[in-house]
Amino acid sequence: MMNRVLDQLRAAGVNPGLNIFGVVMTMFDGRTKLSNEVVEEVRKLLGEKVFETLIPRTTRLAEAPSHGLPIIYYDKYSSGAAAYQLLAQEVLTRLSP
Repeated sequence: MMNRVLDQLRAAGVNPGLNIFGVVMTMFDGRTKLSNEVVEEVRKLLGEKVFETLIPRTTRLAEAPSHGLPIIYYDKYSSGAAAYQLLAQEVLTRLSP
């Protein structure tokens, strides 16, 4: 689905150079078989486009937007904040030559 939309945008001339930089798996719950299966299938389909960092499903992450704060300010010691910090490092690594 996502690739089809990208192909349509390229073909229409909207952005011929449009590509996916990476895919972030969010709301991950490692206790469930479904979450693990979804990550496995997405990684099979998209390979290295999928970031290694998994963003967990947590109450603190869900609460932060209702307080108008990013998780790093709402609860910088939460597992969600730690996951987003790891993701940021992973993005920077991909951007480095």
